[in-house]
Amino acid sequence: MDDGRPLFQQIAEKIEASILDGSLAEEDQAPSTNALSAFYRVNPATAGKGLNLLVDRGILVKRRGLGTFVAPGAQQIVREERVEQFAQHYLDPLLAEARAIGLDTEAVLSMLRNRDAS
Repeated sequence: MDDGRPLFQQIAEKIEASILDGSLAEEDQAPSTNALSAFYRVNPATAGKGLNLLVDRGILVKRRGLGTFVAPGAQQIVREERVEQFAQHYLDPLLAEARAIGLDTEAVLSMLRNRDAS
C-alpha cells in the first residue's frame, strides 16, 4: 500500500478496481470506513477520505444510516476515467515522440499491429 501516493488515493483505487472487475457490483455496499481502516491499518480519517473521494466523483453514494454503496453506472464511470487516463499517460506521450521522430499515425498503428501479432 505504499507506492509514494497518498494512502487515501490508493484506497480509492483499490475500491475502483473492485468495481471495475465486478467483485463490487452496482448497489453493493462498499466497505465501511472502519473496515478499510482495519484492513489497511490506516487512520479512519484516511479511509474516509478515500471513500469521500469516490462519493464526490459519483462512484459511491452515501445512504444515511445505512452506509456507502456503489452508485448505478459506477463501473462505466470508472472505465471512462481509466480510458482517459490511459490516453493522457501513454498515448499522448507516444504520439508526441512519434511526431518528433517523423512517424505518422499510420506508421505507429502499423508498429502496434506488428508487435501485437508477435
